[in-house]
Amino acid sequence: MSYEPLFALFWERVKQSIEDKTFAKLTLAKTIGDTELKNIYVRPVLQENDRMAMSIIARYKTEEIESFHSLEESYPILFSYMNKPFLSALLFTSEQDVVFKLNKKRAGSITEQAPTFLNPSDVILEMKAKGL
Repeated sequence: MSYEPLFALFWERVKQSIEDKTFAKLTLAKTIGDTELKNIYVRPVLQENDRMAMSIIARYKTEEIESFHSLEESYPILFSYMNKPFLSALLFTSEQDVVFKLNKKRAGSITEQAPTFLNPSDVILEMKAKGL
């Protein structure tokens, strides 16, 4: 069974947390074996004209590469890294942490935990203050 439908549900939670102004950050982690790419961090940023974009930072062993994408463009980029090399995606919000994991058979699951962060990201707070 493909894990894509479950990852799409996870992504809906990401979008909802941004809409609800509770998003803190998103991390792809837990690689398969020793890979050059260690983590991917995703945070919202405000660009010109107060337009929100997603900063995607790929952290490698020797460097970090940052790129900026719309929320819609971010989904296929992040999905392409699931199972190649990441086994988990962690959504941190001010209400709860939501974890998407792939097991050894590559079946996906979503779990919820108590929030790690008590406040949303600074950009989300700024957007809230500006009424965006």
